[in-house]
Amino acid sequence: MGRVKQTKKMAKQRFAQIQKRISLKDPRIVAKIDPKKAERIAKKKKAEEEKRLVPQVSSALFFQYNTQLGPPFHIIVDTNFINFSIKYKLDIIPSMMDCLYAKCIPYITDCVLAEVEKLGRKYKVALRIMKDPRFERLPCTHKGTYADDCIAQRVSQHKCYIVATNDKDLKRRIRKIPGVPIMYIAHHRYTIERMPDAYGAPRE
Repeated sequence: MGRVKQTKKMAKQRFAQIQKRISLKDPRIVAKIDPKKAERIAKKKKAEEEKRLVPQVSSALFFQYNTQLGPPFHIIVDTNFINFSIKYKLDIIPSMMDCLYAKCIPYITDCVLAEVEKLGRKYKVALRIMKDPRFERLPCTHKGTYADDCIAQRVSQHKCYIVATNDKDLKRRIRKIPGVPIMYIAHHRYTIERMPDAYGAPRE
C-alpha cells in the first residue's frame, strides 16, 4: 500500500492538533498531579527564584578590603568601651591614635548617650567623657534606646566607620558585616581587628 499524499488541508489540520496540546507545566495539569509532586515542583521553582536574588555589595569594598577607611578614622564608641577605658585608666583619643597611628574622631550615637543616662549616677564619669566637645554626635531617627541594633544598622549602611566595643554579642554581629573593623581593649591597651597591615595596627 502506497503512502497517502499529504495535502495542504491535512497539514493545517495536523498543525492545529499539535497546537492544541497542553504543556506538561500547565497549572491545570499540575493540579491533577498528586499533591506531593506538585509541592516538590513548587519548592524547586521557589529555590530557583531565590538563587537569582544576589545581595548588593557596597562599592567601598574590594573583596574584604574597605577602601573608604583611611585617616582621619571615624570610630563609633559603645557604652562598655568607655566603661572599660575608665576602668583601665586609658585616655580614649590618645589611646586610639596610639593604636592606629593617625587622627581619630570618636562618634557617640544618641542611643548610646541615652543608655548611659539611664544607668544613673554611678556612670557620671562616662557621661562627662561622652559630652566632651572632641566627641562627635550622631543623631538617631529610630525608636527606643537599644544601641547594638543602631550601631549594626549604621555600619552596614555606611562603610566609613570602625566600631569600638568590648561587647561579645555586638562583636559577633559586626564580624558578619564585611569591611567593618572592630576596636577593643586587650592587655590594658586598644587593639584592632580586620584592619589592613598598612596602618600598623598592633596584633595580639
